[in-house]
Amino acid sequence: MKFQAILFDCDGVLVDSEPITNGVLHRMLVERGWALSAQDCWQHFIGKAVKDQAALIEQHTGQPLTEAWLAEFRSQRDLALHAQLQAIPGIHAALERIAQHYGSAIACASGADRGKVELQLHKTALMPYFAGRIFSGHEMPRSKPAPDVYLAAASALAVTPHHCAVVEDSLTGVAAGVAAGCHVLGYSPPGSGMAQALRSAGAAHIFTAMHELPGLLLHSPAHA
Repeated sequence: MKFQAILFDCDGVLVDSEPITNGVLHRMLVERGWALSAQDCWQHFIGKAVKDQAALIEQHTGQPLTEAWLAEFRSQRDLALHAQLQAIPGIHAALERIAQHYGSAIACASGADRGKVELQLHKTALMPYFAGRIFSGHEMPRSKPAPDVYLAAASALAVTPHHCAVVEDSLTGVAAGVAAGCHVLGYSPPGSGMAQALRSAGAAHIFTAMHELPGLLLHSPAHA
């Protein structure tokens, strides 16, 4: 039995946004008084909503995380994304093949805010694959690593999570997919050093390039 629906994370899976977003966040946190390195910023925030890390930010900056600051972060982030963002190499060709088989049983289930997700999909010409099937963790009771956004996507597609494949690149996202009861494929491009960690987090299979993905989704059975 093949999968009945494919649920994609966005950042790091569809678009190469994480270095851009992390750069803006790192700069703004340093300006706010937290002298962390870019690598530390990556480790603290990768795969997570900034608003969900409010307590950590407040602890290290000594200042409350206000809605005004979050709005300014999102504004600066979006400007940088609009100027620099590119799609993950090979994702257009992979999605074309996957869509030929799964049709509209494809969704984007991101931990990011809807505005960011839609900006990124439009910017990289990926929106046609996901229009009307975009789910934001910001609109759920809980963000990743909770399973809410994947459960909502599966429900909207009228597919049980057990018959969904999730494509993720972060530990937080893999945890969300596993908690939802989905079959998780972990994307670990060369140099990321994430393969073993993603597998340990529960990813059933690790792949390193997007040209591998259609074969995994079109020929691999769902887990029993």
